[in-house]
Amino acid sequence: MTAATIVIDVQESFRTRPLWAANSNPDIVPKVNRLVAAARDRGDTVVWVLHTEPGTGGAFDPAEGHVRLMAGLEPLDGEPLLTKTSHNAFTTTNLQQLLTARGVRSLTVAGIRTEQCCETTARLASDLGYDVTFAIDATATNPIEHPDAPPGRTVEEILADPRTLSTDAILTRTRYALAGRFATVATVDELTGS
Repeated sequence: MTAATIVIDVQESFRTRPLWAANSNPDIVPKVNRLVAAARDRGDTVVWVLHTEPGTGGAFDPAEGHVRLMAGLEPLDGEPLLTKTSHNAFTTTNLQQLLTARGVRSLTVAGIRTEQCCETTARLASDLGYDVTFAIDATATNPIEHPDAPPGRTVEEILADPRTLSTDAILTRTRYALAGRFATVATVDELTGS
């Protein structure tokens, strides 16, 4: 079975936001690099995906200069670099066609944000018939504010609010939601044998 590793949104855009200080995995790059190196060693396809929000003037607007892979990540020649405007990596890209053309039936998902773009991609991939592995510790996320929280709070205020969903809670919920339903949930050590 031909396999691919999909690296989703590990981009500088996130580091421009104050909430990055509370990120679950600020050192995500070395974990992603280990996962990618193992995929390359096996001869698997590696696909890089970046999120864009053109015309918004925010961190994900390409005109602002932050829509690029985080320092330390480097695609090899021939590794696709796709840009998306939806949460999942399929809807606004040619990812499915690319994977089909390469005969890929098995995917490993890594990236930012665990419960948003990564989990959404994993769920859709499963629905499309792919055998999905979710590299939980090669993902990252931020605490999530309660829907009724006032806008514009500082990171300290967000973290002090008992209604804020912690990164640990998000990772646990994602593991529970995906495992045995949409994906096999594994660590980088488990996936690379190291």
